[in-house]
Amino acid sequence: MAKTMIEEAREGRVTDEVKLIVRREGVDVNKLIRRIATGRVIIIRSIKEPDKVAGVGLGLTTKININIGTSSEVLNLAMELEKVKVANKWGDTLMDLSTGGDLDEIRGAVIRESRIPVGTVPVYQAFIDAFKRRGGGTYFTEDDLFNTIERHLKDGVSFMTLHAAITRDLALKALRSNRVIPIVSRGGDMMIGWMLHNNAENPLYARWDYVLELFKEYDAVISIGDALRPGATATVMMSYILPS
Repeated sequence: MAKTMIEEAREGRVTDEVKLIVRREGVDVNKLIRRIATGRVIIIRSIKEPDKVAGVGLGLTTKININIGTSSEVLNLAMELEKVKVANKWGDTLMDLSTGGDLDEIRGAVIRESRIPVGTVPVYQAFIDAFKRRGGGTYFTEDDLFNTIERHLKDGVSFMTLHAAITRDLALKALRSNRVIPIVSRGGDMMIGWMLHNNAENPLYARWDYVLELFKEYDAVISIGDALRPGATATVMMSYILPS
């Protein structure tokens, strides 16, 4: 198995991806290597196309991530690919959040047209595929979810949002709380629905070691989804009738 970026950095090797980040960012190569080796910088890259890279972390410029994606209401691949062109010009990374149409075809087209690293949220596809095939989004299996993740990795996805930190216990506490919107995240909502329907722990949390093995094999980056982020504030309005 090929070595990962962090393994290469810990051996002091200056890879082509590191050289590219050094040229783009104007940083000292030795500092960059040390920061990658210690986890203070990551390089998001595509294993299929090594020139698609973005450096994130200490001492590097702030990055712009651009979200695109189809929906069940608006399904126009040509329009999404126009957005990719805009992302290529102005963005550093790109997230395909598509939920409508042939998701494999859309993802493939986006990756081909993108000149920057592409990310996805694989639980969207696992949920939608289960709804289409089995009549319910929560009917996907653990294997369905992990197979979807690996398919995205094989396609050349560079990073993924995985809602691995939301456990069944936390989900129940959130749902029983006085939060105005208990669950804000769409992917988090899908994972919580799966946990409640199957009376089981979040497989991304329970099998985290396996998740890491998969991502190490493809040297991809994990963005841990924030399922319980704030999404609304409540304002109590009180009116008084003053005596005449």
